[in-house]
Amino acid sequence: MKLLHQSITLSLLTALTLSLSGCGEESTSTKEPKYKANVPSGVITPDRVQTDLLGELRFRDGMPSKETVQKSYDFLDTARASETFLNTLPAVSIYAMFEGMKEGGAQPGDLILMDNLMDAHTLFLTAQTTTPYGFAEINVKDEPMIVDMPPLILGAIDNASFLHVTDIGITGPDAGKGGKYLIVGPDYKGEIPEGYNVARTKTYRNWIFMRAYVKDGDIKGSIKGLQNTFNIYPLSQAANPPKQVVVSASGKKFNTIHSNDITYFTELDNIVQYEPEDIFNPETTGLLAAIGIKKGEKFAPDARMKKLLTDGVAIGNATARSITFRPRNEKAFYYPGKRQWYTPFSGESSEFRDGAALVLDDRTMFHYYATGITPAMAKPMVAKGSAYAIGAHDENGEYLDGAKTYAVTLPKDVPAAAFWSFMVYDNQTRSILETDQKKGGVDSTSPTLKSNADGSTTVYFSPTAPEGKEGNWIQTMPGKGYNVLLRIYGPLEAWFDRSWMPGDFVEVKND
Repeated sequence: MKLLHQSITLSLLTALTLSLSGCGEESTSTKEPKYKANVPSGVITPDRVQTDLLGELRFRDGMPSKETVQKSYDFLDTARASETFLNTLPAVSIYAMFEGMKEGGAQPGDLILMDNLMDAHTLFLTAQTTTPYGFAEINVKDEPMIVDMPPLILGAIDNASFLHVTDIGITGPDAGKGGKYLIVGPDYKGEIPEGYNVARTKTYRNWIFMRAYVKDGDIKGSIKGLQNTFNIYPLSQAANPPKQVVVSASGKKFNTIHSNDITYFTELDNIVQYEPEDIFNPETTGLLAAIGIKKGEKFAPDARMKKLLTDGVAIGNATARSITFRPRNEKAFYYPGKRQWYTPFSGESSEFRDGAALVLDDRTMFHYYATGITPAMAKPMVAKGSAYAIGAHDENGEYLDGAKTYAVTLPKDVPAAAFWSFMVYDNQTRSILETDQKKGGVDSTSPTLKSNADGSTTVYFSPTAPEGKEGNWIQTMPGKGYNVLLRIYGPLEAWFDRSWMPGDFVEVKND
């Protein structure tokens, strides 16, 4: 009995000790620290955070759960893939051009000539079909290259980042008189000889694009200079230039447009492996490295990364299409609130600058939609350069429907020193719309184009020509959407001060 009493007493004492000990710990844990800050609520991460994109994110005193860590990294890799697509569009677009020209039968230094104009057989971003084009790759990896230019050419040279290197021809140093250019690459350390218009480039592959004016419909005459005078050859062969190889590409089926799926990143990796390490700025290079694209290393994404890259390029492509065909920047519109026509050069800068800022949406719009960049496209160059207006909507802001009939009226005295043109493009490829019309457009040089009594000109867009309007008609296709580019060659002051204003797409109801 005595032992039982002692046992009960000991148990009670132990319980009391543990209780007192617990009270002491609880007291310590709730006691205010001696050194304490006034922590704003915004600094604290709650244990549960609800998001629209990733759902619920969980934390324990600020430390992310295993599931939250996985969600975060999946989102980061997908976001970086999407951002990579948008930031490297210019470079991958010009890469696709280089590779497409090879597919068309041209090697670096060969001249691809659209001597019988371009048509929908060739996949080419927003090409023009009423004047002959010439293209070539100028590769300066081994040594500088000489370019002999004929007179009366309009064009430019862009590098592998799709950055402007120099204008050539009418807006270039030769002022349309013709002359010799020396294109010098980033690795060249030798002397620069005299007698050349020297242009330095930061990349190995460079693209020259040219357009010859057609006078009085004489296409053959307009390209004669390109065929007989144009030449690309190494500086080491300056004393004895080789004969220029000319590849006739009119009517050929080849593709110059970049991918919009996961193969986009393979195209990008090929650029990184070939070009100088600093082709992109350090931040963009870091962005690429974060998704597995790094110079000197094999691009080999695992199954998880392939899935995220697939999602990332899909989101990037959707974003590029939204920017291109539904711009939200009011400055992109030529006539805000009055017309639907818009431009990627909202700041009149071919570098897409607005003061110190780079207008990212403008850059995306241009390089997703078009090809060939030069200040002559963007800066006010009265009677010399060219101007472009995109039309993707009718007067009510609806996308253009290939089954409907639309009329666009250009008021009299179109401010074009040279000529103006309309071209229709497929919404998917941004290339010439596939129809039974070879030209895919109408321009002011056409002998069958008719003006209205008041001097204005109305152009019709429809599957079949309105009766009596065949010369003012551009064919569209039922079941296919499309967009239109209005070009003004040699824009005059009335274009730049907006005193002249083209009409919108107005639907013409068939009775």
